[in-house]
Amino acid sequence: MYSNSLVDRHALVSYDAPIMKRFDFLVALYITCIMLSELMGAKTFPLFTIFGFKLSASVALLVLPLVYSANDVIVEVYGKERARSIVRAGLLMVAFLILFSFLAVYLPPTPRFALKEKAYETIFGLTIRIAASSLTAFAVAEFLDVFIFAKLRDALGKKGLWIRTNLSNFVSEFFDTVLFITLAFYALDKPFAMNFAFLAGLILPYWLLKCFMSILETPLVYLGVRWLRKEEK
Repeated sequence: MYSNSLVDRHALVSYDAPIMKRFDFLVALYITCIMLSELMGAKTFPLFTIFGFKLSASVALLVLPLVYSANDVIVEVYGKERARSIVRAGLLMVAFLILFSFLAVYLPPTPRFALKEKAYETIFGLTIRIAASSLTAFAVAEFLDVFIFAKLRDALGKKGLWIRTNLSNFVSEFFDTVLFITLAFYALDKPFAMNFAFLAGLILPYWLLKCFMSILETPLVYLGVRWLRKEEK
């Protein structure tokens, strides 16, 4: 009887418990968006041309604002120390991706895979550079985002979440964009003027679009904070 009651109680707890904790989902989304930007961020696509100046963006633009929004939600609900811990975890995952990419490219292929090896090295060789560039930019920008958001929270209290979210995002995204684009896409075999024109054509629209997407995603920060606090209550 005693063991049966324990089994029944355990079954009841397992049945009532949520399938997935909301905080766990948020962290998983955060890490996934980081990995997507590392693995697929090498591709750039054209946006539009202004006075003969071609503006382009990396496909990572589509997921990076979610990273900063998740950061702000975690700082708002759990505080800056918890957010910094998750940023460190993200940095470790990027570092692991770089090391594994080196290993995967270095290992010799089987005869069956030999014909695809060149394409594999090209893609994941780019991934290594993108990830290394992103690791540097990400380390600066993410900690800066947490720092600015926490300072604004100290100054403004719990009011003005949209101001705190967007100001911290705008500043951190600017540093992230300049560092990442320069390290990832500067071509040593090209003259400075050509590099500057290309990089500026990436940096300006990339940063402005990230700012615009940050504004659009502000309601998601409010919803995320409310959603996370519900589970805490």
